[in-house]
Amino acid sequence: MHIQVSGKQIDLSDALKHRVNTHLGNLAERYFDTGLQAQVTFGKARSFFTCDINVKAGRGLILRGEGEAADANAAFDDAAEHIAKRLRRYHKRVTSHARSTTRQELPERARSYVLQPVEEHEQDDTTSTTPVTEEETFATIIAEQPADIPVLSVGEAVMRLDLAGQNFLLFRNTASRHISLVYRRDDGNIGWLDTAPLEASAA
Repeated sequence: MHIQVSGKQIDLSDALKHRVNTHLGNLAERYFDTGLQAQVTFGKARSFFTCDINVKAGRGLILRGEGEAADANAAFDDAAEHIAKRLRRYHKRVTSHARSTTRQELPERARSYVLQPVEEHEQDDTTSTTPVTEEETFATIIAEQPADIPVLSVGEAVMRLDLAGQNFLLFRNTASRHISLVYRRDDGNIGWLDTAPLEASAA
């Protein structure tokens, strides 16, 4: 398992780096047969240390854990426990996924854009005599990057959403072959938006 440990404006001890490598290495051996890649980033917010763990576990499968505590070791423990809980929840399915990546459908390629919000003063500028069109009131594209749309069942999409700690996941439904979206609701449940056409009601 290749693990990269870094700190944002903080120095990390060799003991902490060794602890991170050992703990994540043991976790990987327990759940995966193939080599993984992990990025562990420590930082400091106010008087707390933060730890962000991102693990690539096979094609399209990302595990993420975040932690915050009074010291760096405890912050890592918090983040690692988040990942461990999710792995325990999906143990059989994650293991099966990691061993069957060669049989999975390749994801579709798409484009992802980063939009810069329009400043309020630009919208409220009453001195301008140029009429503002509806299109000009939208945000400006400041970055573009490739993105993948995986082909998944709804259950697999929910699993990936949870493992990655994401708020939403766009995918192509293996059952309907249409684009779907799963997302995290404010009430803690998972929402599912299905774009497959509604079947005609029986007469």
